[in-house]
Amino acid sequence: MALGPRLELRQGQALVMTPQLQQAIKLLQLSNLELMAYVEQELERNPLLERGEAEDGGPEDDGRTPFEVADAAAIPDGAAQRLDLAGEQTATAARESLDAESDNTFTNDSGYDAAGDGIGMESNYIAGRGGDSRFEDGAGSLEQTLSEERSLREHVQIQWGLMPSNAGDRLIGQALIDSLDDAGYVTEPLSEIAQRLGVDEEEIEAVLLDLQTIEPTGIFARSLKECLALQLRERDRLDPAMQCLLDHLELLAKRDIASLMRVCDVDQEDIADMVKEIRALNPKPGLLFGGEPVQTLIPDVYVRRSTDGGWMVELNSDTLPRVLVNSRYYARVSRDKTAAGTPDRQMKTYLSECLNSANWLVKSLDQRAQTILKVATEIVRQQDGFLRHGVSHLKPLNLRAVAEAIDMHESTVSRVTSNKTMATPRGIFEMKYFFTASIAATDGGDAFSAESIRHRIKSLIDAENMEDVLSDDKIVEMLAGKGVDIARRTVAKYREAMSIPSSVERRRLKKAGLLSVS
Repeated sequence: MALGPRLELRQGQALVMTPQLQQAIKLLQLSNLELMAYVEQELERNPLLERGEAEDGGPEDDGRTPFEVADAAAIPDGAAQRLDLAGEQTATAARESLDAESDNTFTNDSGYDAAGDGIGMESNYIAGRGGDSRFEDGAGSLEQTLSEERSLREHVQIQWGLMPSNAGDRLIGQALIDSLDDAGYVTEPLSEIAQRLGVDEEEIEAVLLDLQTIEPTGIFARSLKECLALQLRERDRLDPAMQCLLDHLELLAKRDIASLMRVCDVDQEDIADMVKEIRALNPKPGLLFGGEPVQTLIPDVYVRRSTDGGWMVELNSDTLPRVLVNSRYYARVSRDKTAAGTPDRQMKTYLSECLNSANWLVKSLDQRAQTILKVATEIVRQQDGFLRHGVSHLKPLNLRAVAEAIDMHESTVSRVTSNKTMATPRGIFEMKYFFTASIAATDGGDAFSAESIRHRIKSLIDAENMEDVLSDDKIVEMLAGKGVDIARRTVAKYREAMSIPSSVERRRLKKAGLLSVS
């Protein structure tokens, strides 16, 4: 068969990922903080986009054209959708009272008994407001109440300035202070400091000994062993047996109590007292001083109890960007170019691209918000037992179940739940936390979630006493008595994942006083 170039025409279908579609998919999997950073970049790049601010006046008061008002309303203020589990009649009343579209109203499709207590859930999306209801009294945010604390280096500088020393020691002391990390340890080898300053290493060590007398005891240590030794020496507890224990901290980390008793030449009661003293020490004394304020985790979704006993789900409006399309600027620039003569083709193309990009961004932000709200609402519906009674009532749930319930693709639910957190009355959780594998019941009834089983295993082990330490087989037997069909190797896997020792090691540690005894 001869080989040669030729032309062919073929017809086929293919899914093309347009830039707009890629942008919408990207926005779905961003957290609210990442979304704000992305929108800031778009505001700098696109002259037709502007940041929307919360205003007291209505659309008639802001002087915008109808097109701008429509764009601003793409993320409506106070738009609400009600999900009621008590029946279609209540859902219809909610639609009428909230003036919500039928597509945004969920009916009784969750499997709850309509003859129950009429528990309702509300989902509110309030994206245009600039504040949270928690701070409406003018108290301000948590960050505004923080005061700057003295840092470790500032504390050491003050103490070092009060200690008598010559100019050379001052220079050496400053170099040692500069080498401190946040935990209070000297991170640079003394030999390198001596070489850099052109002095003997013995002089560095002499100044270091003076610095180690500064409170809190333990700072300026070069290792964990030295840090603990400084604190024990201050308490007059650094005897030969304790020094031997410090020399073998790796055995303590491995919980090899038998080897520690042998190398330290002490009995079980003495080793238990020594370990208790070690635990009372501070391995990172430098952290007692202020540093950067701890950044609180800002949730993407809030779940609160409603007045009718249900749940109200709303997006965190504080972190949702509100952007507007400045169509007035677009119209003015286009009109000026036309009045000046032949419009610049490149300018006209650029403005059209900016306008399309801005409109698509506003539409994508609105679609993202509605999608997150819909997914979060379904998660709350599915995990109602967890919210009311705790982790022991966490139901097994997968992406497919949520996707089918809200008529979305499974990949969309996966993107929505990535990098998102939900603040509930039981704490802040990643949305992925609510998706757990299922473990079958012995009687063929409702399955249990893997997370709830891990919680049960930990509770059983925490409640055991020294005389009756539970083996994995015993835990399997106790769980089977509660209707859980689980294998011993699964119990062992969950126990090891929670860093819980085996029954043999737990018995030994309890006898040595290294584990609390119930």
